Amino acid sequence: MSERKRGNTVTEVTELIQPIVESMGLLLWNVCYVKEGSEYYLRIFIDKDGGVTIDDCENVTRAIDEPLDRLDPIDGNYILEVSSPGVERELILDWHFDRYLGAPVMVKLIRPDESGIREYKGTLISHSKETVTLMLESGSETVIKKKAAVYIKLDDFNIN
Repeated sequence: MSERKRGNTVTEVTELIQPIVESMGLLLWNVCYVKEGSEYYLRIFIDKDGGVTIDDCENVTRAIDEPLDRLDPIDGNYILEVSSPGVERELILDWHFDRYLGAPVMVKLIRPDESGIREYKGTLISHSKETVTLMLESGSETVIKKKAAVYIKLDDFNIN
């Protein structure tokens, strides 16, 4: 390990690999560093119009492997995974919400709200740092706190 002060792993990895991924004609959707059981995973999610192929994932893995080794942002061993965010992609970052304004989404809450509802489906009509606003099929709007959600995902198989 180098003597430099470590920053946030996800931020360091994102800053390192984003230009590499973009130079390959791909979009860096998200970077996650998580522990599952006794293993640590560095998950890189990539996207492109028309969908991501296995070749895209392999090419990104090869392209970022050496720069990641050189940067050494993670102490210890980890498993590197490169994949697509999937059709029902989770919306996490502000630009994800911006990109999918007007799209159908599903929201699962950590616990039921005051109405007893735990899952919502509707059209994403706005968002802020703290909330998302959905237009429900009934025509009513509902505002949901992001921190109350387990996830907010696209609910559509026609992703642009």
